[in-house]
Amino acid sequence: MPLKISAFPKCYLDTIAGTREMTVFQWIEMAKNLDADGLEMYDGFFTSLDNDYIDKVANAIHDAGFAMPMLCCSPDFTHPDANVRKQMIDTHIKKIEVTRRLGGKGAVCRVLSGQRFPEVSRAQGLAWAADCIKALLPVARENGIILGLENHYKDGFWKYPEFAQKMDVFLDLVNSIEDRENFGVQFDPSNAIVAGDDPVELLRHVASRVVSMHASDRYLEAGANIDELRQSDGTLGYSAKLKHGVTGKGLNDFDSIFRILKENNYQGWVSIEDGMNGMEEMAESLAFLRMMSQKYFS
Repeated sequence: MPLKISAFPKCYLDTIAGTREMTVFQWIEMAKNLDADGLEMYDGFFTSLDNDYIDKVANAIHDAGFAMPMLCCSPDFTHPDANVRKQMIDTHIKKIEVTRRLGGKGAVCRVLSGQRFPEVSRAQGLAWAADCIKALLPVARENGIILGLENHYKDGFWKYPEFAQKMDVFLDLVNSIEDRENFGVQFDPSNAIVAGDDPVELLRHVASRVVSMHASDRYLEAGANIDELRQSDGTLGYSAKLKHGVTGKGLNDFDSIFRILKENNYQGWVSIEDGMNGMEEMAESLAFLRMMSQKYFS
């Protein structure tokens, strides 16, 4: 059966969650023209987490003919202050409940490790992040929600990059959490490129635990090469020479990615995280994902 495809408006992230020049309701209305089965949400899109407001968002999504497969959240579980980490857990409990309200049982609520604070060691950060995620598992289980840990680069509103950005740290964190019912991997191949890692290699390590996937692509500016973009820690960062574009025409090997997903009986959603150069490119990227889904999952 072909995979279901959702859309995430990365192009309007700051407009909806930052400057508030656009509302989440306007985005939902705009998305009606896209060939998508669902709309992925970001917690920063909301002006309230009250049930009445969230129900209005849910109704708007459903009335537009979409499902809500994943709520992207950015908890900071590696913060040096224990009180902040406790606050992050408490806040995320509410967001798990919001995920259930928007998407129903089986929806994914994204989690992150946290920021890469200079004063936090690898061992300490791994322990804190794992403890915080494990503390959320009973709530996720009660609500029928899956926590999806993303191999992330950096939340747009953070000071530091992701603690578990690099593959080795990410794998250590994933492997420290044994739960396979309410915890898994939110795989993002483009974030692996930004981390200076091989997306296909990362996927091979985590394929059996992938519960959702972001699909976008990156292009090198003419004359640029990967090695010259590497920073001292091996990552590429958001270099101006590493650009967004139509999914399927950039650096990601989506044939290998979809083949590995198929071999591992993947049944989750694929969310297009695109549109940085306009809605036309997002539509083209969605068409590419439809084609790949038909090719490998029909």
